[in-house]
Amino acid sequence: MKDSLFSPGHALCAGCGQSIAARILIDTSGPDTIIANATGCLEVSTSLFPTSSWEVPWIHSLFENTAAVAAGIEAALKYKGMLDDVKVIAQAGDGGTADIGLQALSGMWERGHDVLYVCYDNSAYMNTGVQRSSLTPYGASTTTSPAGSHSVGNPLREKNMIKIAAAHYIPYAASASIGYPRDLRRKVKKALSIRGPKYLHIFVPCPLGWRHEPRLSVKIGQLAVKTGVFPMVEYEYGELTSVYKLKEVLQVEEYLKPQGRFSHLFDDSPEALEHIKKIQGYADYNIKQYGLRKES
Repeated sequence: MKDSLFSPGHALCAGCGQSIAARILIDTSGPDTIIANATGCLEVSTSLFPTSSWEVPWIHSLFENTAAVAAGIEAALKYKGMLDDVKVIAQAGDGGTADIGLQALSGMWERGHDVLYVCYDNSAYMNTGVQRSSLTPYGASTTTSPAGSHSVGNPLREKNMIKIAAAHYIPYAASASIGYPRDLRRKVKKALSIRGPKYLHIFVPCPLGWRHEPRLSVKIGQLAVKTGVFPMVEYEYGELTSVYKLKEVLQVEEYLKPQGRFSHLFDDSPEALEHIKKIQGYADYNIKQYGLRKES
C-alpha cells in the first residue's frame, strides 16, 4: 500500500484546504472505500484524464446527484452482501451540497442509506469563478456579490447545514476544520463506525477565493473556530452530543483580517464597523447557543 491513498501531482492550488481534508479523509477510511465525487474543484483537479489522484474506486457524479449515486452504490453492495466490507463516501463542495445537491442529499438521509456524506465548505463556487453560494458568509466579496459603494458583499447569512442534517434525525452529523486534523480524523473514524447515513461538514479555507496567503490556510481554519464563526459540534439522532470548547475566544477581526474577501470591512467607516459588529453578533450567538466558552 502506498503512503497515501490520495496521490500527489493533482492540480489543486497551493494551500488548498480541500486537499488537506481529502487526504485525511481517505487515509482514515482506508483502501476498502468507494467514493462518489460531485463536480467541483476536487473532482476537476484530481481526475485530469488520463490520470487520477485516487487510489480507491472513485466515481465522478454531477453537482445535483452525488448523494443519489452514493445511495445506488450502497444499495448494490447491500444486495450483494458486501456492505460489511466496503465503505461508501459521497463528497462535494458547498454548492453541490447546500444548493444544487440538497434535494438528493435530503432523500438519501431520509431513506437511511449507509453512506458518509462529506461537504468541503470553502464558502463559494470556486471551480467556476468564485460565485457566492448559500454557504458564503455575510459580508464576503465574491464575483456575484461584489463589495462596493452600494454593497457590503454577500448580504445574507449562510445556511446552517449541520442543523439541517440533524433535523433529519440521522445517526451522526458533525462539523470539523482542517485547523484541527486530529479532531477531523477522530470524527471520520466515528462516522464510519456507525451504521446509517452520516454527515461531516469540513471547513476548508480557499486561498484563491478567500484571497489569503496559502501558508495561512490551517491558521485560518483555527481562527474560524477560535472566534466562534465556525463551531465544531456533533449531533446524534438530532441531539447535540459534543461541542469543541474554547479556552480563549478571539474577536472576529482576527479571522477576517487575513482574508482579502473581507478587506472592504476595514476602511474604518461607520458602515464597515457596523458590518463587523454584525458578524461578531453571529459569532456571539454561536458561542452562547453551543456553550463554546470553556468554564475557567
